[in-house]
Amino acid sequence: MWDSSKIILAAADQPGDHSESTTGESQNPVEAISETFYLNHELFWPQVIVFGIVLVVLKKFAFGPIQSMLEQRSQMIAESHENSLKIKTELAEAAATRKQIIEEASAQANKIIEEARNAANQVRETETQKAVAAAEEIISKARLATESDRAQMLAELKKEVGQLVVQTTSQVVGKVLSDSDKQRLVDEANKSIAA
Repeated sequence: MWDSSKIILAAADQPGDHSESTTGESQNPVEAISETFYLNHELFWPQVIVFGIVLVVLKKFAFGPIQSMLEQRSQMIAESHENSLKIKTELAEAAATRKQIIEEASAQANKIIEEARNAANQVRETETQKAVAAAEEIISKARLATESDRAQMLAELKKEVGQLVVQTTSQVVGKVLSDSDKQRLVDEANKSIAA
């Protein structure tokens, strides 16, 4: 900034017809400054008014819209920054949620696999027990059937052997045997077969 006393002194020191009056006395310092800077007192206030009007017009039509546009841009930048922070936060949350879901799904899959293995083992054990029981039952029935068939065949064999012994003896002896003789011969043949 310029010091007003320096301006007055600088105006007073300048040579020429502006620094002294025709009477030889020095001018008023304000008048000297006015003449140095070519200020016209008659046009000063209209120039201030015109300058004020230009200032108001510029503020309304130039500085105002520019300033509002800058404010809007700064708001948009702030909103974009906030949105980017929100998006970063949401992405982080989504990544954490995705990781948690994958871990839960993996745990559930492992649990299902383990349950399936246990169920398969139980089914295999149950079916094995059923198969063993069925095999034992078949073997038991086969033994019973075999014993029944053997007993039946043995009974038939005893009967036939008894009849053959009786026929052979009656042919060898040449006489008709009594029922008691026949029974005795059959009993002896059965004893020898059993032995």
